[in-house]
Amino acid sequence: MRFLFLFLFLPVMATAETPLSAQAFEQRTLGKILFYGADGTRYGVEEYLPDRRVRWSFLDGKCKDGIWYESGPQICFVYEDNPEPQCWLFFEDGVGLRAEFATGDDPTVLYEVETGDEMLCLGPDVGV
Repeated sequence: MRFLFLFLFLPVMATAETPLSAQAFEQRTLGKILFYGADGTRYGVEEYLPDRRVRWSFLDGKCKDGIWYESGPQICFVYEDNPEPQCWLFFEDGVGLRAEFATGDDPTVLYEVETGDEMLCLGPDVGV
């Protein structure tokens, strides 16, 4: 009976989601600008540049440059204004990328969303 139980659940275990590797993530994102949403609202946009460089914006015109690197199954980002890595697990979910925050206790899940918008990065604040 024990073998029957294992046999019945083997296909479910074999299809468990596997996060994208760094190589697969890079192939999927390099040279692209991807918009992300969370809970049905737009969340942010990221441009994926050569040499694992990125540019992120919370859609407010303020952009932050950073880098990404692989840490086990996670893809971690470090931005110019924050030395603490922000690590995510990325999955291909059939309609785009899904990113699950893996650093700390924040349960944020982001989804790639299609928009006709461009990434907007305004220049530095200038006084008069």
